[in-house]
Amino acid sequence: MSGHSHWATHKHQKSINDAKRGIIFTKYGRLITIAAREGGNGNPDMNFKLRIAIDQAKSVNMPKENIDRAIKVGTGESKDGVQIEEILYEGYGPGQTALIIETVTDNRNRTVSEIKSILTKGNGKFVTAGAVSFMFRRVGLVTFLLEKYSAETLENETLESGADDFFVEENIFVVVTAVDKLQSVEEYFRKKDFLCESAELGYIPLQTATPTEENMVSLEKLLEALDEHQDVQRIWNNLP
Repeated sequence: MSGHSHWATHKHQKSINDAKRGIIFTKYGRLITIAAREGGNGNPDMNFKLRIAIDQAKSVNMPKENIDRAIKVGTGESKDGVQIEEILYEGYGPGQTALIIETVTDNRNRTVSEIKSILTKGNGKFVTAGAVSFMFRRVGLVTFLLEKYSAETLENETLESGADDFFVEENIFVVVTAVDKLQSVEEYFRKKDFLCESAELGYIPLQTATPTEENMVSLEKLLEALDEHQDVQRIWNNLP
């Protein structure tokens, strides 16, 4: 993870080196498989979650054959015998920074053991479900690059889209929606030819942590280690 920013992580993954490319493809392949399975079909025009997962996979140059294979696993056309599931873990990092760790795994026992180990080695702590999630609000998030569109234009469109709010982080404009409005808001922008970088469900902190500079150095290392784990999809924190 580059810095503590979720959006910096996304940017980091796009420029990933070849040594880690396989792990990244595995991550996005699993997202596609789950989206195809949950949506009941492999047609991205009829399955919003699948369309977004495919767009994200294409953003890291995932080959078409990998995408097609992941869809077939999700729809049941390909019988590989692997059961994939989404699991949410919670923890604390250095400086009592709250962490929500989204994973997709084919081995629940392995994943929880390895996440616990990474947290412990990184001066963090694994906690039970609900111990930190109450500090966050579940929302829809649609992101745009400010090098493509002006902030003023995006602000005006946000007001008309039915979204709740927006904020700017680095060169990213983030539209915040209610969970059940993510698809309609993304489609509003798309119909007006505003192509987003990502559209996903995520978390915004209701309470923030203020780690010391020393803790921030340790936190950076912990987040990097978590981000490099093949089962970890997203890491959300409550830094300001």
